[in-house]
Amino acid sequence: MTERYRAADLVAFAERLLSGAGLPSEPAAAVAAGLVEADLLGHTTHGLALLGPYLGALAAGTMEREGRPAVVSEAPAAAVWDGRRLPGVWTTGLAVEAATAKAATQGVGAVVVRRSHHIACLAAFLEKPARDGYAVIVLSSDPAVATVAPHGGISPVMTPNPLAVALPATAGPILIDVSTSITTNGLVARTAREGGRLPGAWLIDADGRASDDPAVASAGGALLPVGGLDHGHKGFALSLMVEALTQGLGGYGRAERPTDWGAAVTVIAFAPALFAGLAPFLAQVDWLTEACHAATPRDPGVPVRMPGESALARKARALSEGVALHPEVAVQMATLAETHGVAGVEVIRG
Repeated sequence: MTERYRAADLVAFAERLLSGAGLPSEPAAAVAAGLVEADLLGHTTHGLALLGPYLGALAAGTMEREGRPAVVSEAPAAAVWDGRRLPGVWTTGLAVEAATAKAATQGVGAVVVRRSHHIACLAAFLEKPARDGYAVIVLSSDPAVATVAPHGGISPVMTPNPLAVALPATAGPILIDVSTSITTNGLVARTAREGGRLPGAWLIDADGRASDDPAVASAGGALLPVGGLDHGHKGFALSLMVEALTQGLGGYGRAERPTDWGAAVTVIAFAPALFAGLAPFLAQVDWLTEACHAATPRDPGVPVRMPGESALARKARALSEGVALHPEVAVQMATLAETHGVAGVEVIRG
């Protein structure tokens, strides 16, 4: 039987370790909650799996502890912040709050964070603003890393460059979180450690052949953009958009040749209430949701789901019955507890 843990216990455990590593209470609490939120939603490579690497970054001094993002430029509907290598899960959460506050008065609000540290799971930032009546877009790229090949090429140039969208809806928010590459670096690395193969030919090797072997990524190959060898121009185009709207708008990116693990982040918030109105917005989204649900399914036993439905259902179950962690993550947590001399997390069901 799968071992399960209380979500609150997992947050407290992560917060103890982050505080012990020198993070002040506000960012420690935000990062801990954000990582656990990712596991609640089922994004197991971008949740507590990142706690160890984050602690390592704090110890190495590549993640800053003290201070807040610095304002580079400010306007009623837009801002650019210098993230100063502070914890990206925290600073991105602040950017979502600031962008929605701007949208509340301007209709649209955008905050760009340059020189952020890694921001973990984009979906973890979506539910609250959507339930508050905002449509939100979060874009992220890492100008220090190149693992994704452009369409028609073999050499890696970009990162998986995810984009996430929150849409308010009456029955519950629509939560979209997709990479512009077929897969993520985290899943490729985990599959390689497990000695497995990817579910599809999601990589391109040094000879230009599509492959499901995760070892290809570290042997002169790269991740493929969404669409693969056949229609990869679509993922490539979306990836270029993310790079430009994060690094370009922030004025800092690959052109500066950074080397530190991190992110360039853009948050764009819309207040439907200041457009045609929140009720008409919900009417349109609700109609589309109902139409998709009513569509004839390819598999009669598997009806059409809207993005985020299964993740929110998974979260509700985890909050009720306990969080089922990926086995690798459970082992890592036990190791971190022993290494840092803190109490582990009690298993409540297994």
